[in-house]
Amino acid sequence: MKGGASMRNAGADTDITADVRDTVITSGRRSVALEIGEIWENRELLYFLTWRDVAVRYKQAALGVAWAIIQPVMTMVVFSIIFGRLANLPTGGIPYPLFSYAGLLPWQLFSGAVQRASDSVVANQQLVTKVYFPRLVIPLSAVGASLVDTALAAIVFVGMMLYYRVPLTPRLALVPLIVLGVVVASLGVGTWLAALNVKYRDVRHAVPFLLQLWMYASPVAYSALLLPKGLWSFVYYLNPMAGLIEATRWALVGGPAPGAVAWVSVITTALFLVLGGAYFRRTEQTFADVI
Repeated sequence: MKGGASMRNAGADTDITADVRDTVITSGRRSVALEIGEIWENRELLYFLTWRDVAVRYKQAALGVAWAIIQPVMTMVVFSIIFGRLANLPTGGIPYPLFSYAGLLPWQLFSGAVQRASDSVVANQQLVTKVYFPRLVIPLSAVGASLVDTALAAIVFVGMMLYYRVPLTPRLALVPLIVLGVVVASLGVGTWLAALNVKYRDVRHAVPFLLQLWMYASPVAYSALLLPKGLWSFVYYLNPMAGLIEATRWALVGGPAPGAVAWVSVITTALFLVLGGAYFRRTEQTFADVI
């Protein structure tokens, strides 16, 4: 009942008025700066969700977090046999296991983050429907969990660098910047898919297939330098991961530096973040109703 309701106590002339109010939890319209501030205020929630995602992923797994290492290592072995020995793809003098693993590291971060982020809002529907907090924290935690997996997989790569005696160069200082680029790309794609998945649940079935095709459209197992120059090269680098994978490989193990056309991937990465973030913010107010 809205407004007020009157009740009369037995044997008394006093009216007791009970006010019933409707409370609506909403985020309203916020600027980007304000939302970033809210995310910082909820950094403990972000930390908790990140580690919870890691724990749930490997809960009751016999090998635990070792799966974060086994998956890229086995993929590297398969790539080395098929593309390294049978197809004998050129690598610019870099041993193929090292060449492919350097490409798998950024790809593992991107694919893992996108897959987790795309299903993150639906998986946390109990939180979304009960309390307000910046919804962007949810896909951010998914990206953070994938960073943990990639950091574990990178331990193997350090051992491979020692085995193949790869010298340390100043280019390694660019690795954190490249990782940030991969995080931005995965967050842009992941937030867009997460918002879509709230409304269309078949998105979760399409994402693994999309990522499988995306991997073969990215220079993970081969070098982008094999592509012909000109228009096709420009179109290829519209894929944000093309430039980021090539840059990662160049910074870690050397080889030819990415050409100027790689800047197309940087621009596309920023565009994914802007469009994905804008769509997520525009639709997040309806998450609790639709989910």
